[in-house]
Amino acid sequence: MLETVKYLIGSIGPSGYGSKSTAEQVTETCRDMRSVTAIITGATSGIGAETARVLAKRGARLVLPARSLKAAEETKARIVSEFPGSDIVVMSLDLSSLNSVRNFVSEFESLNFPLNLLINNAGKFAHEHAISEDGIEMTFATNYLGHFLLTKLLLKKMIETAKETGVQGRIVNVSSTIHGWFSGDMIRYLGQISRNKCDYDATRAYAVSKLANVLHTKELAHKLSAAATTCYVAIHPRLVNVSGKYFADCNESWTSKLGSNSNEAARLWSVSEMLVSNKDHKAVSDLLLNAA
Repeated sequence: MLETVKYLIGSIGPSGYGSKSTAEQVTETCRDMRSVTAIITGATSGIGAETARVLAKRGARLVLPARSLKAAEETKARIVSEFPGSDIVVMSLDLSSLNSVRNFVSEFESLNFPLNLLINNAGKFAHEHAISEDGIEMTFATNYLGHFLLTKLLLKKMIETAKETGVQGRIVNVSSTIHGWFSGDMIRYLGQISRNKCDYDATRAYAVSKLANVLHTKELAHKLSAAATTCYVAIHPRLVNVSGKYFADCNESWTSKLGSNSNEAARLWSVSEMLVSNKDHKAVSDLLLNAA
């Protein structure tokens, strides 16, 4: 109840910001980002669009991958009309397709850009049950597994950029407090809904995907022992060397009990590696249920 009241009144936390703080306010100390290149998924609306607008205002070069190139071009046009001269590149990416993720990374690398920021923001809430071309439940495939592979394939470029510039890169996985709505065995549940429509509940599936984002961040930080609301976490100098943490309203917050489970994070990572390397197209639901 107390946290709800704090949110509603915009109570300021230890960071100096709260639920009513804007992206422009939290980037005031980062006015010159002309040396920064950022990839932002899901930048055609909502949090992603505002993040892109404010980073462009600060001078960052933006790469906006999107399934709908038309929507991404419209986002680019709006930003350029407000901030003429903005450096924005629109590229094709369907996060529900592992092949599309690989193609995007290959095309991005051909541009020879550095990469300082990766903001994994794109997400969907699928009211109807659907399976991706890789045999994975669509919400999980889009919100989590596509971002897992994207991050995995871009890590080398981010590390190279950090070494060349001496500036720590950052990876931001945008999750939701809804991650706490799921309890139980997420791998088993994912196996069930990747096989069977009757087990599907849209809200539960979304919660699983957001829990996976939290666990991904935790295990990634553990594996890298280095980097990692959106603009604040992405660029604020106060967060140099802060890694693997969960933020709400620009302040470090608590995850669910499952979201803070290191063993579950390592288990999800192992299963994710198996899924993205499933070249034989074995039945994904069987792989998941066996892993559970």
